[in-house]
Amino acid sequence: MLETILLANPLGFCAGVERAILTVEETLKKHGGPVYLNNEIVHNADVTDSLAQKGAVVVGSLSEVPAGSRMIFSAHGVPPSLREYAERRGLITNDATCPLVEKVHREALRYAGEGYAIILVGHREHVEIQGTMGEAPAATYVVGNVQEAEGINVPDPSKAVCLTQTTLSVDDTKEIVDVLKRRFPELVLPPHDDICYATQNRQDAVRDMVRNGAKLVLVVGSGNSSNTARLVEVAKGRGVEAYRIDNRTEIQPQWLEGVSVLGLTAGASAPRRLVDGVITHLSEMYPAVKVTKMSAVGMPEENIRFALPRI
Repeated sequence: MLETILLANPLGFCAGVERAILTVEETLKKHGGPVYLNNEIVHNADVTDSLAQKGAVVVGSLSEVPAGSRMIFSAHGVPPSLREYAERRGLITNDATCPLVEKVHREALRYAGEGYAIILVGHREHVEIQGTMGEAPAATYVVGNVQEAEGINVPDPSKAVCLTQTTLSVDDTKEIVDVLKRRFPELVLPPHDDICYATQNRQDAVRDMVRNGAKLVLVVGSGNSSNTARLVEVAKGRGVEAYRIDNRTEIQPQWLEGVSVLGLTAGASAPRRLVDGVITHLSEMYPAVKVTKMSAVGMPEENIRFALPRI
């Protein structure tokens, strides 16, 4: 019987997600709808549905946006070609790209300008990778796993730099980068990790929950959220069963059979209210359950805030 819920700390929106959502909401307040989005502003179905009710419209292509309309680029970033196309269409644009993603874009542009081959670690189908690749497509080589790292070749092995998607698994990324460093001894690494602070913090919190006895981990977040998927992988990588759920309605009672300690966390784009809904649901199923907020040793406080772009 479930006795304890270990509630991850931190959870809820990261600064980049909060900034992106507020950018859409403030634009709608000031200018009214519709406001067009090139992609889900953040990868969470609940957030997307909420913004759609207020007048935000997600399009599959900028060609669908009426000329002269307002549109916002999502938190994941876009390639320069998309910005140029929007300008040619006369669209009034705002940019909700996370500043930490922008940092990786600047690094790609800088190193390509200096003649480096860019080895970009990440999932090539993810919109963030597509945006970063767009800064220097001829110089960028995407690596998604250890096998690809073993097989990749660049024009000049002495002049290569490694950049990464911001929402990767810290463990998996280290394995890939270790292979790249072995194969390319002169590989340049950026002065700061590209994996964002919120992604690292949430993965550290999952590790801490497992160390403290969690036998099952539930991760609240949408299926297309990269950082959410990585939290599931971190738990499973430590021998603990884990499931991703959008909300309380997806919890299967059989998952909880024989589980006394459950870890509960959420992706950086999942609203806190969805986590609270899960806690309420589990408390109804197990009235005596206790909720313990986890604070990993050495975990920095998430007090970062990013200024909104000019609306």
